[in-house]
Amino acid sequence: MQDQSLADLRKTYAQHELSEAAADTDAIRQFRRWLDEALQAQLDEPTAMTVSTVGPDGQPSARIVLLKGLPDDAGFLFYTNYDSRKGQELATLPKAAITFFWPGLERQVRMEGSVEKAPENLSTEYFQSRPRSSQIGAWASPQSQTITNREELEQREQEIAARFAGQDPLPRPPHWGGYVVRPHRMEFWQGRPSRLHDRLLYEKTATGWQRSRLAP
Repeated sequence: MQDQSLADLRKTYAQHELSEAAADTDAIRQFRRWLDEALQAQLDEPTAMTVSTVGPDGQPSARIVLLKGLPDDAGFLFYTNYDSRKGQELATLPKAAITFFWPGLERQVRMEGSVEKAPENLSTEYFQSRPRSSQIGAWASPQSQTITNREELEQREQEIAARFAGQDPLPRPPHWGGYVVRPHRMEFWQGRPSRLHDRLLYEKTATGWQRSRLAP
């Protein structure tokens, strides 16, 4: 049975349009433009992105992480525990999809690409710039592993804090660091009236980006 209260929820999108004339010919520059506008609009969590990976059994999984950089203007950088589910899946199949959603601007950006670990010096520099409590948390949490209860996690936190007492910053755990997603396909979606949304697709070529328009 359909839940009519959910089925009736809808919104008309009419804030902006996305034309070929206005959009940049380079996908990364176009992303930077939209990200800057999301930041200027003071949207909640404008750097939040959904990262989707695939396990050995073909089962996809997704989670939200924060964008931490655009290295070489060619990749999207985030940090995590390498032993987490996404880390294990990326070790098996180093490919991912990313989605940014900015409802305040009625926009989303979707991308697909290959994934590589960030340089160790970059991961270490970022790790040691984090608040000390976050550094301790990265050592204490066996991310994605089953734990008995909350108390077990807090006990591990106390043990790590004692272990590194007086040491600042902490060394970076070997199981923690960055990933860089290098997209070969990026789509920019702008909400429009009547569900006739604007969708511009950029596909990476040997010489740059090839752009086309998709039907909504």
